[in-house]
Amino acid sequence: MFSAIKIVHVSCAVLSFSGFLIRGMWMMRGSPWLKNPWVRVAPHVIDTTLLVSAIFLAIGIRQYPLTHGWLTAKVVALILYIGLGFVALRFGKTRRIRIGAWLAALGVFLYIVGVALTHSATLSPV
Repeated sequence: MFSAIKIVHVSCAVLSFSGFLIRGMWMMRGSPWLKNPWVRVAPHVIDTTLLVSAIFLAIGIRQYPLTHGWLTAKVVALILYIGLGFVALRFGKTRRIRIGAWLAALGVFLYIVGVALTHSATLSPV
């Protein structure tokens, strides 16, 4: 059961990243695809599934935010990622701000993945 939840979690993370990457490219091109209902709904479904599976995984490994530093770092980075995503795809006043927020959000997402893989909030270069 635990490995199935992990597969769901990782799959949703890949889908979430891919979707954000594509929506950012569409944003830069001014694509009408961004206005399609499924493009607006699918990320919420994927991200909710990602978050619920994350909660189950944390319970399963008995490690919790505010108790374990690496998990706290993931939660803080997730909040930053969400905020940057809002700026990138909705609230950025200029194209330049949107692109900068999008690139920063991609970097934060990669940090989250690194923390998840190493269980360490401080990532050292290889």
